[in-house]
Amino acid sequence: MEWSVPTASFGGHRGGLRDPSRWRPTGDQVMACAARLLGRSHAVGRASRLYFGCSRGMGVRSLATEWDGSDQPSLTHAASVADLALRLRWLRRRQAHQRGAAPLTYRELAARTGWSHGIIGAYLTGKVLPPTDRLDILVRLLGATAAEQGALATARDGVEELLRAGAAPARVVPRQLPGGVAGFTGREAVLDRLDELLDAATEGAVIAAVSGTAGAGKTAVAVHWARRVAERFPDGQLYVNLRGFAAAGSAMTPAEAIRMFLDALGVPPLGIPAGQDAQVGLYRSLLADRQMLVLLDNAATADQIRPLLPAAPGCLALVTSRDQLTSLVANEGAHPIRLDRLSPAEARQLLATRLGAARVEAEPAGVEDIIAACARLPLALVVVAARGAVHPSFPLTALAGELRENDGGLRVWHGGDAAADVRAVFSWSYLRLGPQAARMFRLLGLHPGPDIGEAAAASLAGVPAAEARQALAELVRASLLDEHVPTRYAFHDLLRVYAAELAHTVDSAAERDDAIDRSLDHYLQTGHRAAILLNPHCYPPVIAPVRPAVTPKRLIDGAEARAWFDAEHRVLVAAVDFAGSTGRDVHSWQIAWSLVDYLDRRGHWLDWVAVLTTALAAARRAADLPGQALTCRHLGRAYVRLHRFDEADAPTRVALEIYEQLGDDSGQANIHGNLGYLAEQQSRHRDAIKPAERSLELFRIAGDPRGEGIALNNLGWYHLQLDDCLLALDYCQQALALQRQVDDRASMAITLDSIGYARYRLGQFGPAKDAYQEALRLSREVGDRYYEADTLVHIGDTQHAAGEPEAARRTWHQALSIFDELGHPDAAQLRERLDHLGA
Repeated sequence: MEWSVPTASFGGHRGGLRDPSRWRPTGDQVMACAARLLGRSHAVGRASRLYFGCSRGMGVRSLATEWDGSDQPSLTHAASVADLALRLRWLRRRQAHQRGAAPLTYRELAARTGWSHGIIGAYLTGKVLPPTDRLDILVRLLGATAAEQGALATARDGVEELLRAGAAPARVVPRQLPGGVAGFTGREAVLDRLDELLDAATEGAVIAAVSGTAGAGKTAVAVHWARRVAERFPDGQLYVNLRGFAAAGSAMTPAEAIRMFLDALGVPPLGIPAGQDAQVGLYRSLLADRQMLVLLDNAATADQIRPLLPAAPGCLALVTSRDQLTSLVANEGAHPIRLDRLSPAEARQLLATRLGAARVEAEPAGVEDIIAACARLPLALVVVAARGAVHPSFPLTALAGELRENDGGLRVWHGGDAAADVRAVFSWSYLRLGPQAARMFRLLGLHPGPDIGEAAAASLAGVPAAEARQALAELVRASLLDEHVPTRYAFHDLLRVYAAELAHTVDSAAERDDAIDRSLDHYLQTGHRAAILLNPHCYPPVIAPVRPAVTPKRLIDGAEARAWFDAEHRVLVAAVDFAGSTGRDVHSWQIAWSLVDYLDRRGHWLDWVAVLTTALAAARRAADLPGQALTCRHLGRAYVRLHRFDEADAPTRVALEIYEQLGDDSGQANIHGNLGYLAEQQSRHRDAIKPAERSLELFRIAGDPRGEGIALNNLGWYHLQLDDCLLALDYCQQALALQRQVDDRASMAITLDSIGYARYRLGQFGPAKDAYQEALRLSREVGDRYYEADTLVHIGDTQHAAGEPEAARRTWHQALSIFDELGHPDAAQLRERLDHLGA
């Protein structure tokens, strides 16, 4: 099926490989398949009959008499995760034989366990070793006896031991450490202490907590040491900046960090459990047999990092924080390491590295004055060294004199003497900026995101892009800003606080509000355009005209839109929260709307739920009924993506009530379509018919031919699931005619796929191939990689049924390559199919 706002669908006829239990072929099809299969060798033919029958509905009852269990593997021993998965699949086949029914599908198993069908696929195809408790649940569900449950638990423990011994198969090895700091020097005592902890590690993971004042160089030390010992962690290194002391509300949550780590470890979006406890369990299970270094940078509290700590021997967690994290030391056994200011000798070496040894040796008095003024803090020394490097003819004594004369002109920070000293250095550097760069610096302190692009900075300051670029370059030269990737800029969090303080002192409230409004408008205007480019046939909300002096990012096509969303993802999520918390409610819900298709297609469904929850609260505060309806509609879909069906129903029905209140026929039609989709995802195909019919009726009343085409195709798909192929084909052909009229190519591709499947079911393999080939061409044309792979699977199915097994294998391998590239769980099911066929 297809949603009214087309997005990558992981359920229905465009989501997941065909469900084997959903239909029964004609007698001619059964005989044709049997004749082809019997012509092969016994071993290959038997495996092919078993799998092909299950994958394309050759009723398991018809195969039951030939399944005799003679291929039963030993349940007490498994040599690998894949070997254990083979035993689970055998249980699944045996259960199907005993029931005289099709094997339980991944989706059915997910519904019975409450897990995602992606992680079910990972367990059954050997991608992930099930935790002990989950294995017990799964094997009981697959009909294992008490004795078999015990044997499989023993086999699972044996696999885990093998993995711990280094027999793990090839897998994702993340290398996330940032680049080292140029010219790093000193800190030998701290580096030696970290070496000692690593060398002395015995049982359990090592936790080292490096604490120190702001600007002391904690991140530089941690990254330098981590890169130095990276080879001792052959399974990879994970890194996250937790932004613990960033602007209010922008600290990273443990849930967000866990999802980033799971993604880095190769877990596909559908394989990530919905709840944080389950995510933490999966994360620790994945690390259980690995030697990994986890660098948790800039943590605020022990609670922020506890879920991120590995527990397995061979792992080391390196934490940096301004806080000493005493509860982590007391409860988790962390080793505290205090990072003091640089020694005088280390401070001189830092300046020599950046300014040249000869220059430093030539002016010892000036060097000592600079070191004293910077309180031996690395961050302050780097800022001063930047000015000295840009002006190589300036005597160091002159720079030291400027520092002595500078008092910053503002109140001292709350952080104590060290913070006051480094702040004075910032002030000294800030006062030497040109007026445009100084203003840009202050306004950047108001920006909600973790970093900012050039176009967004221009909008924030209300200046042309070229002028913004010059100001940003001046700030980078002064070491007040870091261009961490080309054209994207980030602060040290201490500098961000200083910049924000300056903005609240120097700039008026009206000027600050204007800058924030321009910044949010930039993200709304660009996001609105990007969302339409991603999905040209979406139903966008009406937004206000662009404000004066706002420079939206110029985007040309869907590829540029995706790249923009990739770069701005975290900024946009922060902007939704920031807008909602500062009374800019319309911006909050409308920026959230711009993200819906992107977050859906990328599989960021937990982010999707989070931003829509914030957006709904904002739309309610704004008493914006259309905004509430649109947000509820998408929130319901996001819950369906996560298989949280009980939670999906309420917002969907709220949206329907609002659309009925507004008299919005098209909105009601969309919601009835969503209710059909909800039923279909729960395998209630007959229940999906009525809402789909109502959706069609309302789209016709609204005069929406595109929506009418979608509803017709949905009806066709549901009737296909109920084995009414001729009626389904009629609906789909009507849908295709309408979609050709309005040139809705994305929907045409989906409908052609439905038509191909109907032809396939009717045994009309030639016309099925033709429909699938056109669907493939259109999927490639609109740039949708998932649908391209999905259609390739269906083409392979048809080739296989038509007696072209080698062509089918080649086509399925093409699809598998794309699924692997996307990290999509359909790869697991397709790989299982190819394994069964000996391909």
